Amino acid sequence: MKSAIHDGNFGHLYPFQSHFLKIHELRYHYLDEGRGEPLVMLHGNPTWSFYFRRLVFAFRERYRVIVPDHMGCGLSDKPGLDAYDFRLQSRIGDLDRLMRHLDPQGPITLILHDWGGMIGLGWALENLERVGRLVIMNTSGFFPPGGKQIPFRLKMIRTPNPVMSWAVLRLNLFARGAIHMATRRRMPADVRAGLLAPYNSPRNRLATLKFVQDIPLSTNDPGGSIVQSVSEQLERIGSRPTLLVWGAHDFVFGQSYYDEFRRRLPAAEAHWLPEAGHYLLEDAPEKIVDLIGTFLNKPAFR
Repeated sequence: MKSAIHDGNFGHLYPFQSHFLKIHELRYHYLDEGRGEPLVMLHGNPTWSFYFRRLVFAFRERYRVIVPDHMGCGLSDKPGLDAYDFRLQSRIGDLDRLMRHLDPQGPITLILHDWGGMIGLGWALENLERVGRLVIMNTSGFFPPGGKQIPFRLKMIRTPNPVMSWAVLRLNLFARGAIHMATRRRMPADVRAGLLAPYNSPRNRLATLKFVQDIPLSTNDPGGSIVQSVSEQLERIGSRPTLLVWGAHDFVFGQSYYDEFRRRLPAAEAHWLPEAGHYLLEDAPEKIVDLIGTFLNKPAFR
């Protein structure tokens, strides 16, 4: 089935085949391009599989590239709260259903960004025998390091607040704000259109709100026990070849997160990109393709 994207403003940037998996009567969208050793790419909030388009183009000739849209994001269904709880555990479960359905053969390379990091690491630590490598970009695998607080803007959205909820759902505050705050250079119009396309109505923006409201800051929060478990077991990840690639200008996952990953994964290959922000694949795509391509030439853990 051709991609459900037909918008002339950006469809040329996303000419991929769409696939769907039914999970509890909801459609979970994913890309499945190419053949070979599997690369599984997990996006964050408020992006979707479109964010990884350059990596799909770059690697689908040599690898099997699998890129899901988390439920409520991208081309996946946009359920209400009566049909989906938007919790971290459910998102890990969705990914596990997809992996069981596709059953990719060979060591899996996880490529993780933003909230995709915690989802992917949570899945990896339950399926470590299947993981051959990891690429970790501007994300977390632990509670905010050093007691660091999340930015005030995120805190305002995370705390139930009718004004902020209205702004995210009605004005698309989170996704539109990221277009300007997450990059170091102005995005072309077609890229802006692509990133914003799935979030074109209040109902379709619910996931962008719930992702923020579900941020676990302690073990008392929903999902907090998962973050604690991932944090305590990160050294197990260190037995797999790991590449850290970090956009330096990130008001959420800044240098303290990069430094904490380097401390916990001392054997990881690490690259700090001063020219890039949170959406580092928009700011430095060619450099990141080269870094990942070189990394993939090294043997995976088997």
